[in-house]
Amino acid sequence: MKRALAFLVAGLIGIGIGAYSALAMSGLLPGETRSFAGLDIHGWVGDLTTGSADASPYVRARIARHGLLALAKSEAIYFTREQDDHGGLLNERCRYRLSGGPMPSQWWSVTLYNSESYLPDNSDGALSFDASRAGEGAWSAIVSPNKPAEGENWISSRNAGRFDLTLRLYVPDEGVLDRPAEMIEMPVIERLDCEGDSA
Repeated sequence: MKRALAFLVAGLIGIGIGAYSALAMSGLLPGETRSFAGLDIHGWVGDLTTGSADASPYVRARIARHGLLALAKSEAIYFTREQDDHGGLLNERCRYRLSGGPMPSQWWSVTLYNSESYLPDNSDGALSFDASRAGEGAWSAIVSPNKPAEGENWISSRNAGRFDLTLRLYVPDEGVLDRPAEMIEMPVIERLDCEGDSA
């Protein structure tokens, strides 16, 4: 009887640990990061197996959970950032400056998603910034709930709460897949100010 009880307890513990790890790795636990974490370049995390047959079950679970229609890595690679350059979680109460330079790809975009991995519920028409607006050299965009001064590029975080930014590089240049950390100069996310900051 004691032996059967020990097997039962061990089985329940094993099921519990397995369920917890599966939920954690697929991003279903409250407060868990939504990143894929196979590759980290200055805080932008991604996984080059996304969209391929080589993707692990955990990466596939996250893709399914967050509705990412992932392309093969030769067509697009994905990176997500949830924190500013000082380690603070991105939040609509704050204003940020996103800045960078040319990206090693045929086309690229940065899109803002809320904590549920959806586009925020607003009608600002400014939820992403891409190569067509960036020009050839250095570029920047303000990420904030309110439209910035005339002439500044804008990504709206209105009604986003806690959010992340997803960088997509479409048809990456030759060598990027072999040496991503060397070839991709990731955008910087500078926190400018937050609601409630002292003057």
